[in-house]
Amino acid sequence: MKKKLSILLALTMIASVLAACGKSEAPNKAADGVTTIEFWAAPNPPQQAFWMEMAKAYEQVNPKVKVNVSAIKESPSSEASIQAAIAGGSAPTISENINRGFAAQLANSKALVPLNTLPQYEEIVSGRNMKNTIEPWKFSDDNQYVIPIYSNPMLFGWRLDILKELGYNEPPKTYSEVLDVAKKLKAKYPDKYVWAKGADLEDPTAWKRWFDFFMLYNAASDGNKFIEGNNFVADDAAGIQVLEFVDNLRKEKAILSKNVTDPFESGTGIFTDLGPWTFNYWKEKFPEMKYNENFTLSLPPVPDGMNQAEAKTFSDAKGLVMFASTPKEEQEAGAEFLKWVFSDAKNDAKWFETTNLPPARDDLAELPEFKTIMEKSPELEPYAKSVPQGIPAIDNARYNELQTLIGQEAFNKVVRGEIDPKTGWENMKKAIEGELQQ
Repeated sequence: MKKKLSILLALTMIASVLAACGKSEAPNKAADGVTTIEFWAAPNPPQQAFWMEMAKAYEQVNPKVKVNVSAIKESPSSEASIQAAIAGGSAPTISENINRGFAAQLANSKALVPLNTLPQYEEIVSGRNMKNTIEPWKFSDDNQYVIPIYSNPMLFGWRLDILKELGYNEPPKTYSEVLDVAKKLKAKYPDKYVWAKGADLEDPTAWKRWFDFFMLYNAASDGNKFIEGNNFVADDAAGIQVLEFVDNLRKEKAILSKNVTDPFESGTGIFTDLGPWTFNYWKEKFPEMKYNENFTLSLPPVPDGMNQAEAKTFSDAKGLVMFASTPKEEQEAGAEFLKWVFSDAKNDAKWFETTNLPPARDDLAELPEFKTIMEKSPELEPYAKSVPQGIPAIDNARYNELQTLIGQEAFNKVVRGEIDPKTGWENMKKAIEGELQQ
């Protein structure tokens, strides 16, 4: 998620080697009438374990298909390993661990199968009940190149215990309510902050904008696309409102952007982005953090006049793709395998239990299979309910460069008080449009 993509030029030196050995080392694709699917799982042991279990179960009901599950190599990065495999002619049938930006790079080079052209596509989507969740994944050419496996709709955590000391029984919903909290917090606790996030708020690194700017922007714009294909289509009014909100927090001295250890857990800050992976970590290191006792969760705050209950947010989500270089019989077998896995909600329940990553389903919070999971871990329920409101990353091959400009030209400068929100937005817009024209 947080690794920079390597450039293909750095991999061409090994492409000839891969081309020489990739095919000879691959198993027979149709030996004895058995079609073999090569499935690359994320370099994360729980995800590998899930797909190995699914492969074994599928082979029992369909002995004409063998599913080889192996982990994507992480050195120098999983994206670089996939690029090298494509260059060397040894791409798998299917790979997971693909975000929308990287998929755009692969789609631009015609490396991916448009999944919506597969006969099984509609059955996969309807069988998993993911029609709404998958809609924002549509690419600018109207194709679907990625089936999202999991969707982490990012939520904001609030220190409920401190809010109650200030007279609030629930998190503020709108910008003006947050600013009211900021004033009361600074009056009572001058050394505390609303948003204390270390140096991330001043860091232009591209992926960091997913967990601050895009959470707020998706909420303020009702999920309006930021970039579509090679066009900047962002909602200017919503974008400026986001920067004004951040600027107003800065003016209230309610933002701390210097490094501090565990600011949310210690109560130095009372507001932060949280993903569902946080809670296993807290059980080990911060067992005192209790959901709906000293912290709670909410969708991003919204501009005044909007309904926060309907707010969109950024979805830290990845999915799977199918590679166009693989034989048609492998693509057909791979699509049937996916249809089988996603047709049974019990498999998604198994995924959730194994990985703690919310399956990309519209009905996650209502399914009986998930009731027991959420009874044991009630802090996961808000994520399950918010899956359809998550917006994935932009579908542009140069997303790293483009998102870096958000920080460099606007967000980071507003946090530091170096530029006014409207000028920052205009400078950012001009820089991004220039990048898109290259």
